[in-house]
Amino acid sequence: MKTSNKQNQRLNAWKRVWESIKHTPMLFVTFAVLMMLCVLSSPALESYSYLRIWIVAILVGVTVIDTVMGMIADIRDGHVGLDILAVVAILSTLAVGEFWASWVVVLMIYSGSVIEDYAESSAEYNLTALLSAQPHIAHVIRTYKSSEDNLTGNLTGNLTGEQENHVIADISADEVQIMDLLLIKPGETIPVDGVVMSDRAVVDLAMINGESLPRTILNAQRVPSGAVNGAESFTLRATAKAEDSQYQRIISLVRQAQNSRPAVVRTADLLAVPFTVIAFTIAGLAWFFSGDPTRFAQVLVLATPCPLLISAPVAYLGGTSRLAASGVLIKGQEVIEQLVRVSHIFFDKTGTLTVKQPRVVKVERSHEDSAKKWDNVSDDLLLAVAGIVESYSIHILAQGIARAGRDARQRLDGNYDNRLTPDNVKHVVEHSGLGIAAQVDGYDIRIGRLEFVRGEESDNGFVKPRNYRHTQSRKAQTMQHKSHNDYEANTENVDYGFSSLESSEMAAYMSINGDVVGRIVMRDVPRDNAKETIEKLHKLGIDDISMLTGDSKDSAERIAQEVGIKLDNVHSELLPEGKQRIVKEVKLADTKHNNTVTMMVGDGVNDAPVLASADIGVAVTDGSSSAASQTAQMVIMNDDISLIPRAIEIAQHTRNVMFHSVLGGLTLATIAMIVAAFGVIPAVFGAFGQEAIDVISILWALTAVRERK
Repeated sequence: MKTSNKQNQRLNAWKRVWESIKHTPMLFVTFAVLMMLCVLSSPALESYSYLRIWIVAILVGVTVIDTVMGMIADIRDGHVGLDILAVVAILSTLAVGEFWASWVVVLMIYSGSVIEDYAESSAEYNLTALLSAQPHIAHVIRTYKSSEDNLTGNLTGNLTGEQENHVIADISADEVQIMDLLLIKPGETIPVDGVVMSDRAVVDLAMINGESLPRTILNAQRVPSGAVNGAESFTLRATAKAEDSQYQRIISLVRQAQNSRPAVVRTADLLAVPFTVIAFTIAGLAWFFSGDPTRFAQVLVLATPCPLLISAPVAYLGGTSRLAASGVLIKGQEVIEQLVRVSHIFFDKTGTLTVKQPRVVKVERSHEDSAKKWDNVSDDLLLAVAGIVESYSIHILAQGIARAGRDARQRLDGNYDNRLTPDNVKHVVEHSGLGIAAQVDGYDIRIGRLEFVRGEESDNGFVKPRNYRHTQSRKAQTMQHKSHNDYEANTENVDYGFSSLESSEMAAYMSINGDVVGRIVMRDVPRDNAKETIEKLHKLGIDDISMLTGDSKDSAERIAQEVGIKLDNVHSELLPEGKQRIVKEVKLADTKHNNTVTMMVGDGVNDAPVLASADIGVAVTDGSSSAASQTAQMVIMNDDISLIPRAIEIAQHTRNVMFHSVLGGLTLATIAMIVAAFGVIPAVFGAFGQEAIDVISILWALTAVRERK
């Protein structure tokens, strides 16, 4: 697989080289002139040798006109046009009779254009890959009643028993409307955000968030546009138009990043002006003191502002592309500059430093006499059964138990695995505000509030089993089903031997055949890599790391201690306005002292205002759309906060590469010009030397794209 990837990379590189050459047709003309010069240099055609100077003069004239027009276009676009050095170098070599040097300078101009084009395409390869993968066609399924329409299609029955014809029509992705039913074929990119209508779908999210393994999306679960269908065809119900879908937002971010010019690149443009003055000064002094006009040409053919004009933007494009390959999108290349200067980072707690849903931390067993007959049932078996039952619940906290149940089943013996399957679950009933009941292998299982599992509530009768694959929002689920958080918190239950819960804990009680056998305790837990992330940020020199949360002080301080944030930097029980106020105050204080940069990291909709208040707002998402990702300057697409220190490292590496390539190239060019001023370097060799300096500088800048080992 690695060999195949390397071969593809080499093939893509050669394709980019060829595309760059095709964009510069004058390069072919230049080589055609070379062949003519070689022929005219033959002794047999010595009488026609005077034609060489005329052929080169025509080539120089065309090149000068082309270059001047390019300079004018650059100035109109707001860029500094500094090809005047090349123009004067060509004319001066031609004036002193160095027609071979003139040809070499022309070759250097056009080959330099090819190198520049290739360098930029290589630097932004990951960005253009995102753009080229944009879906343009959607297969929409139109439904017509067979009794009224004579359209061909597949005859099927709808839920009311009527016969329908389904006709698949190809339309532009921009024409897809909300609630349209789409067919997604194998290998196709999903054109709009939607909900899976088939039983399941296997999709590749690598283009969106860098996730390496395919993900299985079940019926009624959301899937973002930009995901690639990795298996069989499935149907999708559109929940957004193409222009409002996730992938379009990614495209918008990519285009913003490509078109932006950070301050350091604009500064490099401006520095190219004094460099040009220095080059003309050295060339003029060499001519003045030597009395030889050839010295003027010898110096100027080595004068190249390429390290400033090309290397700096190529390095920043490379850094932007490398961030995108890592799953980090930025809204502009100036974010790279800000990342280097970050001094104070604020983290939201819930869903950012902690997992998005509370996790099971322990199983406590009941000490009641009636529960003793279940002592032979292990904690893992209880969790496995509870997880199966809770997988039918639409409550947001049920996901934590379902996940713990899946982990427990993996730890259990294969015999339990064979018996405890969802097929053995019957009579599932969810009582809003109380809990969920079901039969598993003939046993009556209840999970929820203590009074519910003891059977003290009034029985409202069974309802149809609810499918866990539900599309309600997290907020709607929490408002509609408060029960799990209220199952029992901060209640001392002496009868069962349960200890008091901490303020940050919640519990779901469980009974088998009416016997309370125990409770499953859950709480917010830090992400697995939260502590490591904080440690890496400290190693990068960022000492001020704070937590902003609306949760209680006890809960916030407990998480802070676990991840390594100082308690003095914990701000709890905050409303969104409070978070915004703290960030603004710190930002103002830091700016007065040392002009540093603040960063806010969050994941929720209520984080949008505070993300906008920080110098760098970072939205941590899983590829789904949110107000946070629309407000943020940097978006982490794979829900991995460890990419924050990684992004800072990439930014630091990018800046270092930019400085090294620019300063290294300018130093080499300046030394070469000084040496040429003494007549040591002939004009022809100087022209080749100038191209070598350009290539070294650009290749150096391209190391910003490569992964450091």
